Amino acid sequence: MFANCLPNTLDTTVNYTPPQDSTSLPDTFIVTGDIQAMWLRDSTNQVLPYIRFAAQDTHLRSMLEGLLHRQVHCILLDPYANAFNLADEGSRWLTDTTYKLGYLDTQINAMTMKLHERKFELDSMCAVLRLSNALHAALNSTSFATEKWAHAIALIVDKMEEQQAATSEDMARANPPYFFQRSSAVPTDTLMHGVGVPARRCGLIKSPFRPSDDASALPFPTAANAMAVVNLRSVAEILSSTARKDLALRAIALAEEVEAAIKQHSVMNHTHAGKIYAYEVDGFGNGYFMDDANIPSLLSLPYLGFTSINDELYQKTRSFVLSDWNPYFFEGDAGAGIGGPHVGYGYIWPMSLSMRALTSTDEDEVAWCIYHLLRSNAGTGLTHESFFKDSVDTYTRPWFAWSNSLFGELMLHVEETMPEVLSRDFSQPPGFHHRPQ
Repeated sequence: MFANCLPNTLDTTVNYTPPQDSTSLPDTFIVTGDIQAMWLRDSTNQVLPYIRFAAQDTHLRSMLEGLLHRQVHCILLDPYANAFNLADEGSRWLTDTTYKLGYLDTQINAMTMKLHERKFELDSMCAVLRLSNALHAALNSTSFATEKWAHAIALIVDKMEEQQAATSEDMARANPPYFFQRSSAVPTDTLMHGVGVPARRCGLIKSPFRPSDDASALPFPTAANAMAVVNLRSVAEILSSTARKDLALRAIALAEEVEAAIKQHSVMNHTHAGKIYAYEVDGFGNGYFMDDANIPSLLSLPYLGFTSINDELYQKTRSFVLSDWNPYFFEGDAGAGIGGPHVGYGYIWPMSLSMRALTSTDEDEVAWCIYHLLRSNAGTGLTHESFFKDSVDTYTRPWFAWSNSLFGELMLHVEETMPEVLSRDFSQPPGFHHRPQ
């Protein structure tokens, strides 16, 4: 299954155009799988396992740098969009009502043929920063940091700062900076009054939509803000080393402000679990206690680099999200894990099992996750978007490259950190109590 999953993105989703001459740049467009569009978040996560090999493979390096150049192009096209087309194909969402601001804050229709979807998700911007930082760390090079790249990073910082505003501040303008409505029978596919639930300025960054593409219940997501903190700090190092110190200082200042706000507003008391991270908050003192399988998630905070696996606050949060106090933790005959509202109640996402293993130091827990991941493939040799808690044969999205890459990344991680786990017999379930004590 590892041999199928790790190369799945390379084998099936990459549209790569090499440089045509000494002055041109590579261009890489990566689809998610069975949806023929490129999500900023997915495309970064799809290639993360490959970056460790880029320094030894010039063709792979060119493909990865081409992806970053394409992401830069997308940000400059529309920093609030989450998914893009290869060219001008349009999409089924062309009739969405979504605006960008023009002169004197006038509203201009923002949905174009180049966009697949225009849901603003903070982690989409963070994904561009994360790919930049991962390439810099792996290659010890800033060759990708062109003027267009710097312009895109500046635009990301601009929009993050813009989205720190309270809803009252946005509505005091002639028009809000981001507006989105969709005619849909699914309530999580649109925003209330086009702007979502009210937010109070508190230092955090709003994200009207989640990494699952569902509308947020409360406007400030803890995990996406944590991802912003980590990657703003790292990208500031690239900016400083390429003589862009003013922008670097802005990125650092924003990271510090957001980190302080997470500590002040996102750590809350849960009736059962005590002091833990809330999934979303609103700045008014309200919090939503849950977790979703999509990354960034509360479960993934150490994976994102925001905290350590052994941090007490994280461990308490982890115990909560892996329990039935999390409304989206499901358990049945086929396994136990985290899902979310995106595909419906009772569906476990294999990504949550991979992430559980990636954030564990317990070999039995890691083996338990691998066993259920192997079982979940339902004879296809690949992971899926989700499977029903009582039957692995009932699953969604047979071709979901992000999940396959994450499984491949997990296997590489286990081979590096606890290789003896891979010698176990996975024909029988390991003796592990899957709910944290």
